[in-house]
Amino acid sequence: MIAAIKPTGANTRGLLAYLYGPGRHDEHTDPHIVAGFAMLGMPDPGRNEDATLTQLTRYLDEPVRLRNSEFGKKITDHVWHCPVRAAPEDRHLSDSEWAEIAQRIVEAAGIVSASDDLGCRWIAIRHADDHIHILATTVREDGRRPKLHDSGLRVGDACRQIEKDYGLRQLKKGDHTAARRPTQAEMHKAQRLGWERTSREWLQERIRAAIPHAGTADELLAYLEADGIAVKPRRGPSGDLLGYAVGRPGDVNGEGEQIFHPGGKIAPDLSLPKLRTRLEATAPEEHPTARRNRPVSAWEQATDALEVFRTDMNGDDVHTQAHIAALGELIEVTAQKAPPVLRPELQAASQRFARAQRSQIRAEHQAARTLRAAVRDIARTATGPDGSVLAALTAALVWATIVAARWHEVKQHAQQADAARQAVQHLQTAADQALVPVLERLALRRLQEHASRSLAHDVRAAVPDHAGRILTDDDWPALATVLSDAESLGHQPHELLREAAAQRELTTARRPARVLIARIQHTSRNPVPNRRAEAARRRSAMASTRASGHSLRAPQLGTVGDAIDQRHWHHR
Repeated sequence: MIAAIKPTGANTRGLLAYLYGPGRHDEHTDPHIVAGFAMLGMPDPGRNEDATLTQLTRYLDEPVRLRNSEFGKKITDHVWHCPVRAAPEDRHLSDSEWAEIAQRIVEAAGIVSASDDLGCRWIAIRHADDHIHILATTVREDGRRPKLHDSGLRVGDACRQIEKDYGLRQLKKGDHTAARRPTQAEMHKAQRLGWERTSREWLQERIRAAIPHAGTADELLAYLEADGIAVKPRRGPSGDLLGYAVGRPGDVNGEGEQIFHPGGKIAPDLSLPKLRTRLEATAPEEHPTARRNRPVSAWEQATDALEVFRTDMNGDDVHTQAHIAALGELIEVTAQKAPPVLRPELQAASQRFARAQRSQIRAEHQAARTLRAAVRDIARTATGPDGSVLAALTAALVWATIVAARWHEVKQHAQQADAARQAVQHLQTAADQALVPVLERLALRRLQEHASRSLAHDVRAAVPDHAGRILTDDDWPALATVLSDAESLGHQPHELLREAAAQRELTTARRPARVLIARIQHTSRNPVPNRRAEAARRRSAMASTRASGHSLRAPQLGTVGDAIDQRHWHHR
């Protein structure tokens, strides 16, 4: 059940005309009062043909008129309006049930009190099966104003209890970090213009898609402008950016003027101060993979950054929240750069996870600078990843999102946890799709039986609790091939298996063999460095340096050819 308190106004008669009228699309049927203040003698134009809207307006506005006549300064914000709507799958409530619900909501808001007969005048009008409108005039019978501060929180709590008491669909408790819901006017306008999303929803998606491509707020606005979005910056006398608003092309008012929406009104985390903190976090000196013995793509850097995601999530809450925000950026930029076949699921995951990116916990964005730097690198890269790299990244995204969902659950962030779980479903589908071509290639290289038996022994030794599921999985032959390839590069299969299981627990994995394939292919891309060969290379470099008289330099990282020699020494 949703109760959406609307901004206050002063036109009681105008609102009544809408509530008792046919609606914008003839959707109002049988409008009538189901509950209200001192029902006896209250005129109801929906039930009494002699009653008029003017009479009902006078009845509701009487305390306002009396106060305005006694005080010089007139009250102009006395109309309180709150539509209350049941979920589409809920049963149709009776008039008496809606009356009880309305009474509980006005008491929770502070409009009236069960023990006070001098509260505000109010009515609840029903003109559809699934909702009512509560209208109140916010001057009490004694002339005082009600205390409505934080009424939205109290009404929300009341709705959660009403859902339990009436057996209705139970929504997640909010924390005021969600984006504002579209208004009826916005939804009707989008429908009229043939838009799938309202302007604010459309703009939110565009801003989030632009964030990975910008390092400053000015860069972000420039990117949006280049994308065809109307941008209206607000600058001080010095030229410094003080705020911004954006508009959707074609979204104009009655005079044909562009309609602009401030960033903070689109979503709480898109205000300029929050964007600036997020975008301008200091980049690290280098990625943790920078010392590898081969070039590393931005996609691999992102996967490496996700390897320590669970460890980073065990830190302070402000650091954890920063990593979750950066994870959302990574999902978004992956959706933009991935092959077309994966984009629908990845884009859906990004849209769902946007709700999980923010909570009431302030994010210390500097803590996630490594992950965010990987995001920026992917945004700047012109080429997509190869099959195995993409499979490893999408598998890592699944696990990182599961970890994020669990953290939100522990912190009792119900809406964020639910959003993260929805994102996991889309990411899992994308991960399965990304692994298909990898499995097809591996299927062409089936190992001999004796080699497969030897590797099965490694599985039983390294992950005994999951060996049964892994070895009976249809993807076990593909995993065996991956382990054989890794062994040829000098890796120990049982060590790779143990490490992979430690990085991503397998109990909740639907297909543990697939999880291990993606993970081990990523981990084993580098040959194992051989200490003897490395020491010999250093002695040779030092001797050459002394002979030439040059200063000592750090030894160069080995090539793939060096790795073959290293394997020779390793197996001797």
